[in-house]
Amino acid sequence: MTVAVVALAAAGCGKSSNEADSGSDKSSSGYTGKGIGLAYDIGGKGDQSFNDAAYAGFEKAEKEFKIGGRDIEPQDGESNADKVQRLEQLAKAGYNPVIGVGFAYAPAVKEAAAKYPKTTFGIIDDEQVKADNVADLVFHEEEASYLAGVTAAKTTKSNVVGFIGGVDVPLIHKFEAGFAQGVKDTKKGVTVKSQYLTETAAEGGFSSPDKGEAAAEGQIGAKADVVYAAAGLSGQGVIQAAAEHKVWAIGVDSDQYKQDALAKYKNSILTSAMKDVAGAVYNLSKSVHDGKPLTGVVRANLNTGGVGLADSNPTFKDITDLHAALNKAKADIMDGPASMHTR
Repeated sequence: MTVAVVALAAAGCGKSSNEADSGSDKSSSGYTGKGIGLAYDIGGKGDQSFNDAAYAGFEKAEKEFKIGGRDIEPQDGESNADKVQRLEQLAKAGYNPVIGVGFAYAPAVKEAAAKYPKTTFGIIDDEQVKADNVADLVFHEEEASYLAGVTAAKTTKSNVVGFIGGVDVPLIHKFEAGFAQGVKDTKKGVTVKSQYLTETAAEGGFSSPDKGEAAAEGQIGAKADVVYAAAGLSGQGVIQAAAEHKVWAIGVDSDQYKQDALAKYKNSILTSAMKDVAGAVYNLSKSVHDGKPLTGVVRANLNTGGVGLADSNPTFKDITDLHAALNKAKADIMDGPASMHTR
């Protein structure tokens, strides 16, 4: 099998949900910041996916390094100026690093980083910001999505599978392209139905479980028996619909089988295409804490362990022929052209 993973080019103050100060602005390592500042993407904490993965890394760094932290929720319909204000609020208060969760923070990170050159800023899922004090934390989502496509092709019985993207943007196109290619390379004759919930994030594509549920209902009605969603909080609706109709859902970003809020649906979550957002937040925080801040583009892929599939569902573990196909696909991706991991 020849793997052709498509690595497409990427494509107000808010409210604070947590503030924990260590009591001292200086740790034993010499770190002098107030702690980690984290600004959430649309959907906020509790999405059981992207934002919650960022929070997991935030929480781990806080505990391990005994430093403070503040995480702030987004507002509905907010402007870029609101995002700038949120990041500058964190930097001015002494938090370091300050991390914007999601590509929508790119313009705000660029502006805030220029005003606070001594603070390290991080942005997840974007590599446009070029500055000495900015780390662009990006992932090869198409690689994990390719493996999700292999999984869908090996488990479908109807030969129809679905992809639901939250918002029609280049980043989510990478998820779709990898998934579709994985299906195509694995089993001939399988139809991939693709749908995007909204054209813009402001319309709720990443934050509307009801939209996700309605889209999944439509695809399942058209005989899809495996549905993969890259839609943030909206993906919860996709998983709910899959459970109600007794078909498979494939989660995204976090291991959604293990998420408490999705526990009653977990037996329908075959696997999740994960990216280690928690690790990215933790690693950037550690680098600043250790006095050696990461900057520039920091990539995560299968080779680095930064993306992959979850195996928490015992059913997933027990499908022997699936794992043979996945192992072959992983090897082909990891041994493939260097450009696959550097584009």
